[in-house]
Formats: sequence, structure tokens, C-alpha cells
Amino acid sequence: MRYTGPVCKLCRREQNKLFLKGDKCLVKCTLEKRPTPPGAARPQRGKPSAYAIRLREKQKLRRMISMTEKPFKRLVEAAAKSSEASGDHLLRALEMRLDNVVRRMGLATSLKQARQLVLHGHIRVAGRRVNIPSFNVPTGGVVSPDAKCRETVGVKLSLETSKKLNQRPSYIEFNEGELSAKILRAPERAEMSFPVNEQLIIEHYSK
Repeated sequence: MRYTGPVCKLCRREQNKLFLKGDKCLVKCTLEKRPTPPGAARPQRGKPSAYAIRLREKQKLRRMISMTEKPFKRLVEAAAKSSEASGDHLLRALEMRLDNVVRRMGLATSLKQARQLVLHGHIRVAGRRVNIPSFNVPTGGVVSPDAKCRETVGVKLSLETSKKLNQRPSYIEFNEGELSAKILRAPERAEMSFPVNEQLIIEHYSK
């Protein structure tokens, strides 16, 4: 089941900022005020086990991309069968999801906001309306919002925030006039937006 509770609890559980609220996490963060995991009165004693370390890394990435266990596991299994490094294949597949591309374009400050734009039919790929957040945007693909979407307050504020932060990756060519983005090439590891140790995640599922 998809988690529907307070997202700040997820950041506290993983002891990392997952930026599930977008730019709000930069100015108002519950983790900074309450650094302990939810339900924990005191820090855990001793070192976590190897299994616990790998589990937490997996949970952190799964929560950052807002995926349930089954589809996430399928992606890991597909990555394991790939001819390239499994961890790179997994992160690249997540990076090129349509909802994540919309976020990296700057049309949304959080993955949740980007997913809503996609689900509501406001996003087009190569001129065709696509309402599937997990759609894999191919190299050379052009992603653009419809006219109605461009005028919404949320998108305008997100674009302003994106311009201030200047965090668009170089594999995306952004057209400010049309608010569209072209995928120039496959992203490199340093350009991906998931600060995780992907090898630990692959190892978690390989046992």
C-alpha cells in the first residue's frame, strides 16, 4: 500500500532529508527539530547490522521516488539482468521516469506535485499527452506542459524556485519560452538526484 501518513515521519525514520515536500524542506524541516526516529525516545545503542544498513538504504530510495515494494523490486530485478552495472541501471530508470523528469525540469518542486501534473493530463511527450508517471522518457524525447498548466500558480512558483537554485541537470536542454525540455542523453551518475549507495540496494535483494 502507498504511504499516506505525514511525510516528515519518513525523513525522521531514514534520518535523512528526502525532500518529499520540495522547497518547503529547505526552510521548514521537522527533522532538524526532531532528529530522532519516530517512536524512539533515545538513540539506538550499538552498530546496526549489515542487513539493517542495506534495508534502510533501500527504504530511503523507495520513499524518495514514492514507489511501493512490488514495482520497485521489479525494477531491481530488471537492473540485475542488465548488461551494465545494476546500480547505475536502476538509478537511471528512476531518473528517467516522467514524473521525475517533470520535477527536474522545474515545473514542480516535489515528486508528488510532478506526479499530479502527469496524472491530471497536463504533460506531453513528443506532443502526445501522457498521464503515466512511470513512463520512461527516451533520449531525444521532448517533455512539455499544456497551455493551461503553464498558467497555474504552482508551476510559476516552481519555475521561480528552480531558477534561483539553478539545479537543472546538463542532460536536459530547457526551453524557457515554451517551458519544454529535451533529453539530450542518458544521465551520468553524478547528475542523478538520488543520494544513495545503490550497491547496498542491489545487495539487499541479491540475498
